Amino acid sequence: MKHLSALFLKFSAYLIAVLKPLGFWGAGAIAMLDSSTMPVPMDLIISGYIWADRKHFYLYALMAAAGSTIGGLLPFYLGRAGGELFLLKRIDRTRYEQLRDRFERQEFLALFIPSMLPPPTPWKLFVFGAGVFEMRLRYFLGAVFLGRVVRFTAEGLLVLYYGPEIVTVVHDLAKKHLYAMLIGIGIMLGVLALLAIRKSMRNKKTVEPAS
Repeated sequence: MKHLSALFLKFSAYLIAVLKPLGFWGAGAIAMLDSSTMPVPMDLIISGYIWADRKHFYLYALMAAAGSTIGGLLPFYLGRAGGELFLLKRIDRTRYEQLRDRFERQEFLALFIPSMLPPPTPWKLFVFGAGVFEMRLRYFLGAVFLGRVVRFTAEGLLVLYYGPEIVTVVHDLAKKHLYAMLIGIGIMLGVLALLAIRKSMRNKKTVEPAS
C-alpha cells in the first residue's frame, strides 16, 4: 500500500511538472485533475501562478474555476449513476427523502457555498450528493463555476496583497475551525430553506381561489 501511495505521489508530481509550464491553461488542467480524480495542492499551485504573473491573476482564477467545474462532472455523474444505492445502504429511505427534499429547496446555494470554501471542506461529497439528488446540470455548472470564481479570485487578491504564504495561513485556520465552518454552512442552508418554504406557502395562499 505504501508503495502504491509513493507511486501515486510521484505520478502526481510528474503531471504537475508537465502541466505547470502551460500557464493559465495548465492551471485549468490541474484544477480539472484535482476536482475529478487526483487531489493536488491546488491553492498552493494557483498562488504560485498568480505570484509569478500578477497582472493576469484573473485569468488563472477563471481557468482554475472552469477546470474545476469540468472535472467535477465525474463525481457528479458517479452520484447520478449509483449514488442512491450507496446512500440507501447507510441511511433509511425516510432520511434519504428528507435530505433530497432539503437539497432541492436550495440546490444552487447548497453547492455554491461549499464551492467557495477552501480545503479541508469535503467538496467532492457535496458534488457527489448533487448527482445523487439529480441536480439540474445547468444549476450544477453555474453553482460550481461561480463558487470557484469567488474562491480563486479572493485567493488571488490575498496573494497579491500578502504574498503566497497567506494560502498556508488560511488553510491552517480552516483546518482548526472546520466543524464550526460546516455548522455555519448548515445553519445558513437551513435558514434559506425556511425562507423558501415560507415564501412558497405565501404564494400558495395568494393563488388560492376565494371560496
